[in-house]
Amino acid sequence: MLRQMISRLEKASALDALSDRIQGAVQSATPRRLRDVLHGTWVGHPLHPVLVQVPVGAFISASVLDALPGQSKAATTLIRVGVAGAVPAIAAGWVDWSSLSKDQRRVGLVHAAGNAVAVGLYVGSLAARSSGRWGLGRFLAYAGLSVAGGGAYLGGHLSYEQGAGVNMASADVLKLPEDWAEVGLVTSLPEGKPTVRTVGDVRVLLYRQGEDVTAMIEQCGHQGAPLGEGDVEGTGADACVVCPWHGSTFRLVDGVVRHGPAAGDQPTLRTRIRDGVLSVATP
Repeated sequence: MLRQMISRLEKASALDALSDRIQGAVQSATPRRLRDVLHGTWVGHPLHPVLVQVPVGAFISASVLDALPGQSKAATTLIRVGVAGAVPAIAAGWVDWSSLSKDQRRVGLVHAAGNAVAVGLYVGSLAARSSGRWGLGRFLAYAGLSVAGGGAYLGGHLSYEQGAGVNMASADVLKLPEDWAEVGLVTSLPEGKPTVRTVGDVRVLLYRQGEDVTAMIEQCGHQGAPLGEGDVEGTGADACVVCPWHGSTFRLVDGVVRHGPAAGDQPTLRTRIRDGVLSVATP
């Protein structure tokens, strides 16, 4: 029953008009450098799941203390910590959400709405506690925790069922043969332009600079876009390929992510040239 409800939510196109407006507002309000910070590009890992540990941990701990005699003030302090910690977590979540597909954004929109209600209930709990209405404060806190649990369930579905935040290129590395696989003559590759070749069932992006050739998985780790259709920025060791869908930017020589929304590096492959023939192998 619950899975059917979420399946219907994924197809709820009635949410798209609102989703598109919010997406545009989020992207307009956040400059690229700030988006990179909130995506987690600088740490090589999505930042949102790290940040949510603060409010989740604080709220759960407060619920335990609220059930114990004489611990109401300590619980109140933890709720303050949770509400404060929710602010950067929400910001990172919205930035990640703005680069997802439509079906993912539908679920994410309800996930965000549920969490907003939960934070609102906790703010109400703090207000009640400050006026001495401790019973109401505890009730609102437990209500907030219940709503947050529902939001967390949707967040888990978004990540593990719909693949939001999962590096989609990692699985391709496992599909490659363990030994060296010939790709073709180096001279067949245009210089300074990305070229795509297929190794087994995996599309590989090749980039030639003089006698040097680098190789990476062609499917963008963020949302599976074809990096072979992207533009190249920069030259030499700083040359980067830009994802044609969402603008994630990866350095061609080593796959390091330079700009999000991708948070992790793009998987690269080893290359070998013998008698003018290029071969690639897993890292």
